[in-house]
Amino acid sequence: AWVHGDPRKVVYPTDSYGQFCGQKDTLNENKTILFYFNILKCASPAVLINLQCPTTQLCVSKCPDRFATYIDVQASYRYKPDHWNYFKQFCKPGFNNPRKSVAQVLRDEDCPSMIIPSRPFLKRCFPDFSTKNGVLTVANQTTFKDGRGKTRNVTDLREAANGINIVLDARSVGMKIFEDYASSWYWILIGLFIAMVVSLLFLVLLRFTAGVLFWIFIFGVIGIIGYGIWHCYWEYSHLKGIPGSDLTVYDIGFQTDFRVYLQLRQTWLAFMIILCIVEVIIILMLIFLRNRIRIAIALLKEGSRAIGYIMSTLFYPIVTFLLIAICISYWAVTAVFLATSGEPVYKVMANQTLCKYANLSCDPETFNTTNVTKLCPGAQCTFAFYGGESLYHKYIFIFQLANAFVFLWLVNFAIALGQCTLAGAFASYYWAFRKPADIPLWPLFSSFGRAIRYHTGSLAFGALILAIVQLVRVILEYLDHKLKGTQNSFTRFLLCCLKCCFWCLEKFLKFINRNAYIMIAIYGKNFCTSAKEAFFLLMRNVVRVAVLDKVTDFLLFLGKILVAGGVGVLAFFFFTQRIPVFAKEAPTLNYYWVPLLTVIIGSYLVAHGFFSVYAMCVDTLFLCFCEDLERNDGSTAKPYFMSASLHRILGKKELSPKKA
Repeated sequence: AWVHGDPRKVVYPTDSYGQFCGQKDTLNENKTILFYFNILKCASPAVLINLQCPTTQLCVSKCPDRFATYIDVQASYRYKPDHWNYFKQFCKPGFNNPRKSVAQVLRDEDCPSMIIPSRPFLKRCFPDFSTKNGVLTVANQTTFKDGRGKTRNVTDLREAANGINIVLDARSVGMKIFEDYASSWYWILIGLFIAMVVSLLFLVLLRFTAGVLFWIFIFGVIGIIGYGIWHCYWEYSHLKGIPGSDLTVYDIGFQTDFRVYLQLRQTWLAFMIILCIVEVIIILMLIFLRNRIRIAIALLKEGSRAIGYIMSTLFYPIVTFLLIAICISYWAVTAVFLATSGEPVYKVMANQTLCKYANLSCDPETFNTTNVTKLCPGAQCTFAFYGGESLYHKYIFIFQLANAFVFLWLVNFAIALGQCTLAGAFASYYWAFRKPADIPLWPLFSSFGRAIRYHTGSLAFGALILAIVQLVRVILEYLDHKLKGTQNSFTRFLLCCLKCCFWCLEKFLKFINRNAYIMIAIYGKNFCTSAKEAFFLLMRNVVRVAVLDKVTDFLLFLGKILVAGGVGVLAFFFFTQRIPVFAKEAPTLNYYWVPLLTVIIGSYLVAHGFFSVYAMCVDTLFLCFCEDLERNDGSTAKPYFMSASLHRILGKKELSPKKA
């Protein structure tokens, strides 16, 4: 990839001569936009973007801003030289012969037969479409001269630029979203900072008031969803009787202005039903799991105590984030180099439909010495696309798969390193007989050093197994996408079964790997031995696993929802200017949901980073507790390492010394 790739093929458009538009230290340095001589020959924007439109393409400094034809410019060049000087900048470089016959100019494609008002999009000139009173226009005109003696309708350009209006509408929405981010980015950062402070504050307070805070979590989530139900009902009732509010989403179709949907009663009714279902599910789960929640809360108190002694663990997710960011950057850059490692392919472009050499490969250096120009007058050897027929180019897809596999392996290794490091730090807390006196100095850094020095191979092996399964899932998704529409019922059923099986296998391996890394951090054994011991240890305590581990995960998930929901509600009132104190400070937005969703998603990710440390702490303490119960009996010779609170919580029956 590094030898053959050239990212300039993605950054810069390529003209008919294989030269990049806008590349520094070239003749096209100030010509950053690609111009098409006859856009009517192009079938769709996809053809234009793929550089396969059968017309001459040149690099220009700006797109045309007026209608003009070569015939009119040639007829008036003597008394209107400024018209010719403007038009010739869209001709081939060096061409300055307005006296050449129109037929020869169009045959040799020295100049375009016409130019139309255009705007740059994806660094290419597209017709400047607009609608006036529901009629498609270009520069407020509905007709134009094609330079070949015909007057054509603007709708002909629509065929050449099929779907361009959808693309431009998407760009318009994209520009509005960008404007919203530009005017609200610092408020978004403030919201994320609040989420970080709230998450950190909750984790610190859990050491003292785990039970109270988690019940606040639970009722807070119920309250937030309840407020959402009330707000949806209020909007639903408020819109009653308003003209147009009883229309359905199907009636109005797709709209780029999403605020239109908020004027419909059906939208708020759907929101209210969804929130009611979620509310009922959460309440039912709390009713049936209330006793187990009490047990889980007690275990969380022990986890909060461990984090209180090793506060540096809360910031370790930043290290994992940086490692994953490096992996993503490496994969993305390598993928771009691989995708741009094709060689320029040139094709014969002939105006004559009967030319047998049309669309055949050619060599621009020797093209003029061949018989093609004699048999097909006006034929040119122009750049078509990047590709190649060599062995290397045939296996680029395989190389992309290998690159994806390396990416998956590295990401899983970074996650495994974080899990093993945190497990080692929390295990050092649990196995300290006198807490906190026997906790080693700098437990997190010591654990990280041990993981790097002694356990790199085990972590890499666990990450390798998971990466293989994930790669198979990627290949299955690719096959499903490629075969969609052509596959029979049996093929669809088989692919669905395979995707389901490998999804389950991936979830199982993640669970086993996580607990294997904990055993590695405790005993320092290899991956296979640790995975086997962790699996059988969990199977011997399967009831505790189901009751404590998963209920804890559920409670932590509720905590994330509360943080994200609380900050989201605050952001909603702020960006909709419903907080009188900050009404003047709130920015004017096109779509208030843009910064709102960013704050909610970002707050959830921030809370997830802190709570993931807590979840790893609870998992480690639970596995250590199970191991402690099996290896020790509470006697003087084999005392338990668990704290007194864990004695009361989880092992009342097993904690008496075993009889001989």
